Amino acid sequence: MDHVSSRYVLLGALACLPACSSAVGGVAMPPGNGAPPPVMLTPDPGYGTRSTPAPAPTPAVCSPETRFTGAPITDGDNTWSWVPFPDAHCRDGSPTGIGIRRKEGSTKLAIYFEGGGACFHDQSCTISLANFDQNAFNLWSTASGSGGIFDASRAENPLRDFNMVYVPYCTGDVHAGDVAHVDVPGNAPKDQWFVGYRNVQYYLDRLVPTFAHASQVVVTGISAGGFGAALNYDRIAQAFCHSNVQLLDDSGPPMSDEYLAPCLQQRWRDLWNLDAVLPADCPACRGADGGGIVNYVPYLAAKYPNARLGLISANQDGIISMFFGYGANNCAGLNGTSAGMSGATFEAGLDDLRNRYLKSVPNWGEYIVPSTSHTWTGALTFYTTKVNGTNLTDWVNQLVTNDKVSYVAP
Repeated sequence: MDHVSSRYVLLGALACLPACSSAVGGVAMPPGNGAPPPVMLTPDPGYGTRSTPAPAPTPAVCSPETRFTGAPITDGDNTWSWVPFPDAHCRDGSPTGIGIRRKEGSTKLAIYFEGGGACFHDQSCTISLANFDQNAFNLWSTASGSGGIFDASRAENPLRDFNMVYVPYCTGDVHAGDVAHVDVPGNAPKDQWFVGYRNVQYYLDRLVPTFAHASQVVVTGISAGGFGAALNYDRIAQAFCHSNVQLLDDSGPPMSDEYLAPCLQQRWRDLWNLDAVLPADCPACRGADGGGIVNYVPYLAAKYPNARLGLISANQDGIISMFFGYGANNCAGLNGTSAGMSGATFEAGLDDLRNRYLKSVPNWGEYIVPSTSHTWTGALTFYTTKVNGTNLTDWVNQLVTNDKVSYVAP
């Protein structure tokens, strides 16, 4: 969740068994390319408080939420191209789409979720874009479509040889909403379409047949898109069950209820229909008081123990602390402006996230930057950031190329 990004410039039946030899959209799916099948664990309410790893999960079949029968996308050979999706909508109800840049001969795919604020009350809705069309995409691709992880000319870029998919952000729901025609409380705009999660289904319906032989998929994004990448990871990992699917969350850190107020989580649940999006087999993700979203973190780690999941964050991120600050004083900020979360409190929340939720699982890595800055992977700072002698590009390369994760912090 960040301010209006400069990147915008202008502002089932698919049954993929462990061998994964089924078909998607009429395209034969290859065996697992060396990637182990995902596994399933039914989480218990103790998630988030345990000090030892979760019990060993048992293997389960790959079960995407639907069959993907859309037409493969043929645009975007070595250059960015806009692909409209008439059924996908922004929060003002206007249609939107995705960008794609195909890399000839590559079987690797990166799906990038853009950031740009969130809409859940009067003030926040003025920050988040409400529409995104081909003209907006053309501006983005010209200004930012070759920066950060999109720069195919830099040898140190771990994603330089990847096919790229750009998911714009215009739904105000961190790509995780599944409800239309909603009125935001207060004087915020009415008749909002919070359909970011629903849109992803339309995209996957064509992306899975397009990249049916993908050997590797990196699900990534910045800020609101970092949260969106994480919240869509489960369904994308299922959709590409034959692939090695990794998560790279840039500046979308979840936090426990002590730091991310349950009343603020409840606002998101109610407004965006978030409970319908969170996995049904993660009961701990739905706290009785509205909290519990942080439990999605150990849920992913247990369900996909062979995957590599990574979080990048500033230790005192000034943007996310502002958004989390709306929950202070029993969400008093929802009646006005954010009281803000102090840098020290935000840092304590990150420490709590690591010590209570991530430290005991081997497949979550973190790269913590001593800064109040916000997002790295979409900008030049991706190549200039170093913490304790470790370049950010090397840390991402370790996750993407070597299937390893590590903890790097000041």
